Amino acid sequence: MIVPALRHVGPNWYATVMGTAIVANAGTALPAQSPELRTACTAVWALSLLMLAAVLTARAGHWIHHRDQARADLLDPTVAPFYGCLSMALTSVAAGTLTFGGEVIGARAATATGAALFAAGATIGLVAAVAIPYLMITHHRPAPGTASPVWLLPVVAPMVAATTGPLLMPHLPAGQWREAMLLACYALFGLSTLAVLTVLPLLFSRLVHHGPLPLALTPTLFLVLGPLGQSTTAVGNLADVAPLALPAPYPTALAAFAVVYGVPVMGFALLWLALAGAMVLRAAREGMPFAMTWWAFTFPVGTCVTGAAGLATHTGLWALSWLATGLYGLLVAAWAVAGLRTLRGLVSGVLLAAPRAPLPATARTR
Repeated sequence: MIVPALRHVGPNWYATVMGTAIVANAGTALPAQSPELRTACTAVWALSLLMLAAVLTARAGHWIHHRDQARADLLDPTVAPFYGCLSMALTSVAAGTLTFGGEVIGARAATATGAALFAAGATIGLVAAVAIPYLMITHHRPAPGTASPVWLLPVVAPMVAATTGPLLMPHLPAGQWREAMLLACYALFGLSTLAVLTVLPLLFSRLVHHGPLPLALTPTLFLVLGPLGQSTTAVGNLADVAPLALPAPYPTALAAFAVVYGVPVMGFALLWLALAGAMVLRAAREGMPFAMTWWAFTFPVGTCVTGAAGLATHTGLWALSWLATGLYGLLVAAWAVAGLRTLRGLVSGVLLAAPRAPLPATARTR
């Protein structure tokens, strides 16, 4: 039996899960908490879990019924990087499960489910971080000047795992297990950070030498915020659980590192947010259409919320609390717009139709 509607359900659909899960995860990280916010975030987490199940089912049907298209996607340099989204969807929902799941399905079930999702997501993230660059080198062969923000997706996936791992630390036996988890998460943080640093210069060079991205792809500029906010969140979360695994003076040093690293990176994130926002406003004036790329406005902004909130906790600075709250308002608005437009596109069938041929990625526009 052939299911035509699933032919063009690509790995980019996992971005809807990531963008929903981060609304819940970022909400619980805010300095100001309330029972109403907790209830709302729990509901959003439950929605993200249902969405994950739906997208996993659709993607399984895609591979079963449209294997030719699935293979073509892996060999398409514009689609293959989105396989990193599978890892981030799993680990993002894992974080929500460990945070909210105990209130819904019980602590034991939530821990087991969260651990399973984390293990699957971390493993897939490591595979994607190697396999997708390998395909880019051996099969994709992108032309000079075609670097895209989506190239960040596979290499930032391990960073999301590094951010989620600390939530499992209290559930592990003391001693070697906790220390191994902590240091493994720092290794994930390091490999992702260094990999991102190899991609960002290529992206900025492409923008400077070849001009703005095509209108429909302009929202992907927000993807750069992902590794910035996520890495700031990771070092903060890891510093919080370091006393569970390491003796003095390491926890103190890691807490200092969280601030020394996080503040400059968050500063660059705000710089990029302003630049990307200006480019999006420019594209909107020129008629930027709705596309699944609009989900880039959600997860990356959410990582900046959690990063700023973590810095506020470590420094006690009110300005960072206000920054996290303001960014969270932006996140919720972007999620609502992207979600409603996606739902409308699903109902109409537009988002399940064959994609149009993209505009040349190297075209400079006025």
